[in-house]
Amino acid sequence: MRDEPGATVVPLSLPRRRLPRLPGRRTTVKLLVLGVLAAAFAAQALGALLPHVPLLLAASAASLAAEGALYRWQRGMVSLFAKSHADVTVRHVLRDLLLVVGLLRLGEQHREGEYAPLVAGLLVFYALHWAIQAVSVLVRRSRTLPVVTRNIDASALRLTPAPPVLLRRPGHRLAAFGLPATAGLLATAATDAPAYGAAGLALSLVVALTGLGALLLRLLPGRRPAGEQEVLDWFDAWLARYRPTVGLYFSGGASSAYQANMWLEPLARLEGRPVIVLRERHMVQRIAATDIPVVCLPKVSTLMRLEHSSLRVLLHPSNSGKTSQVLRIPTIKHAFVNHGESDKLSSCNPYAKAYDEVWVAGPAARERYALADVGVEDKDVVEIGRPQLDAVRRHAGPPAPGAATTVLYAPTWEGWDGNPGNTSVVEAGENLVRALLADPGVRLLYKPHPLTGSVDPRARAADLRIRELVRAANRGRGGPRPDAAAAARLARRTAELDRLTAAGFRAAADQAERMLRQPAPEPGRAEAVRRATAAWEEAYWASLPEWEHQVVTDARPPLYACFNRADLLISDVSSVISDFLASGKPYAVANTSTLAEDVFRKSFPTVAAATVLAPDASGVPALLEAVRHPERDELAEERAALALRLLGPAEPSSRERFAGAVRDLCETAGRHRARRAERLAADVPVPGPRREEARPPVPSAVPEPHHHHR
Repeated sequence: MRDEPGATVVPLSLPRRRLPRLPGRRTTVKLLVLGVLAAAFAAQALGALLPHVPLLLAASAASLAAEGALYRWQRGMVSLFAKSHADVTVRHVLRDLLLVVGLLRLGEQHREGEYAPLVAGLLVFYALHWAIQAVSVLVRRSRTLPVVTRNIDASALRLTPAPPVLLRRPGHRLAAFGLPATAGLLATAATDAPAYGAAGLALSLVVALTGLGALLLRLLPGRRPAGEQEVLDWFDAWLARYRPTVGLYFSGGASSAYQANMWLEPLARLEGRPVIVLRERHMVQRIAATDIPVVCLPKVSTLMRLEHSSLRVLLHPSNSGKTSQVLRIPTIKHAFVNHGESDKLSSCNPYAKAYDEVWVAGPAARERYALADVGVEDKDVVEIGRPQLDAVRRHAGPPAPGAATTVLYAPTWEGWDGNPGNTSVVEAGENLVRALLADPGVRLLYKPHPLTGSVDPRARAADLRIRELVRAANRGRGGPRPDAAAAARLARRTAELDRLTAAGFRAAADQAERMLRQPAPEPGRAEAVRRATAAWEEAYWASLPEWEHQVVTDARPPLYACFNRADLLISDVSSVISDFLASGKPYAVANTSTLAEDVFRKSFPTVAAATVLAPDASGVPALLEAVRHPERDELAEERAALALRLLGPAEPSSRERFAGAVRDLCETAGRHRARRAERLAADVPVPGPRREEARPPVPSAVPEPHHHHR
């Protein structure tokens, strides 16, 4: 909805709104917590040595309250104390020790014998605490399996739910189990009645003994999970039954999971039996909802077991240090598929020459590798298009008269090299957003890169200011909002999608319990998830006012869903603009590289069909007019030609070309295995594993080839 006449328009010349310096504020809070704890311990020591009962009680209570606040609001300080060798165990021991000193100072000499049992009981409690910790470590090791899986029936491994969190976290456990003892000692100090201390210690001892017994039961032969060799044998048997043909290999940090997730659907549509191979345990739950079996093989020795499986091809959406380990397997062919293509150097990395083939979207990427001269031979480059782009709808024309012009601003992140041209957020982001918000006919969707601000604090600060600009603009707007039925419909769709995709285990579950709770999915779940996702996206957009600007940072809705809602994209030199070309809609690129526009266009071919915007955003009004009036759009033909260069032809479809490339490489791998087996049978020396370690080749499980084009 457009603003009413007379509405205030934000000028471009307004100064940037500076937010408070967050790091300084966080430092102040940390110093405050540290000061309160230090003061409490100092006061407790003074109250114990004087002795002074009110001071001792008040300081002890303040110390306990500070501990609670520490774990509730300042989790970062917990690790800081641990690094300083002042973890919760040390603090708890010191607190109880000062209480004991206070009791001994308060008591007459003839009463020391009455307090001696309390001291002994306290020592027994701490001995139990350390015993629980030792047994907890043994239990954790017994539940740390050499293979972590998802979507695979692991019931044969005798997996059980994880022990309670209190038994696994020493800090929480000591604070909880020791609280009755500390309270009893405080009561004894206040009343001079040892019975209170004895009662508190007795309760703490009973709780600690119960916890120790619960952990010891888990170490009994019939209660512990399968051992390492048993798990490895089970994994080998699963590989033999499932007989995977093609896999997705991924190693990386939690924030990079999107790089693997974008290939899940194309992988699931392939013929044969796909598998996902991970290296980091934390990544198992970062992979999005899928029916494809997921296996995590942290150790290289376990990874090498894939050599004797039916696996023919591994696809690599990213490079990592651990990639070199799997490339050592000679029976598997490796293809680098990347997680998006752009004109950046990362899209023609010299590491790519380590793979058997490099799969790219279209001719532009082939030319990029040739010009970069990084060792990738042209015969090893295969054009497959972008199979993910089936979800992107084609341009249906300009926005209807009176309807809002939806603009998607999706900048990339700042990167590792400090190049100012990587992201527009720092130098141009606020100017672009102000210019867009100044047009009453614009609806802005702001979707920053997930890694924005992870390297450069200026990018994080600019991102926060942009979000505040969007919120302020919404406060100055008004219009009809969807009724309650739309919100209720979204809630139902969300619940349905969560039911299909959520893991269904408690937050305290460990990896072994998650394996138990995530067996092979029910048949048809993948199709149900696709339908539920489409229904959720429709309900999501219907639940939002058509006039309201949005900041989109959650995993839902995905980027391609935002493509389908937008009439125009503004972004940086990144894979986002290459993918957006599949829609045929206008797009613009912010030039913060300090290059002149003509040099900028020549340097980055993906910009050839874009409107180039200067950092001051002065070109935004004319850009919006070209979007609303197609007769002023002079770049439509250039966009179509560029899409052909970057993404390849529309026929055969990218899905078909991708499947054909997989079949071809599987056949190549099969022929390689056959030749290797023949040489081994003929007693011809073969470089690689020792002869005695070689196993008979597994018969090919690759489907018969079909006619296809590259």
